[in-house]
Amino acid sequence: MTPWISNTLTVLAAFVGMECVAWIAHKYLMHGFLWFLHHDHHQRDDGDFFEKNDYFFVIFATPGILGLLLGINQGFNYLFWIGLGITIYGFTYFLVHDIFIHQRFKIFRNTDSVYLKAIRRAHKMHHKHLGKHQGECFGMLWVPLKYFREAKNSTAK
Repeated sequence: MTPWISNTLTVLAAFVGMECVAWIAHKYLMHGFLWFLHHDHHQRDDGDFFEKNDYFFVIFATPGILGLLLGINQGFNYLFWIGLGITIYGFTYFLVHDIFIHQRFKIFRNTDSVYLKAIRRAHKMHHKHLGKHQGECFGMLWVPLKYFREAKNSTAK
């Protein structure tokens, strides 16, 4: 296998793996012992732009940065490509979660995309639960099929 194919597959595997890591971390850590950082994302008490929940950006960015740095220092080995996949996932998360879903910046507001409507709806349903041990739809890019059906039905009208 040529290096560009294996490197591309490594980036894709890291990206997909991060959705799994994000789901597990969200359900079991953020809604577990790290709730003290995540709760303000569900229950906004003030009008501040930043939330305690934003610390997760630093927590999740750290492995990506380390992978990139260590991979560069070791001649662009597999750690670089893993770090790149993690970093691309982080950027995607920022675009989808912070900009598109939560509208922290007032762009990308409207869409006719069934996929984007489905993930927005699933996230909204997640946020209807205000308690630590409640919730559904802990992923960002993969959501239950019922939300795709709802989005498709709403678009067809």
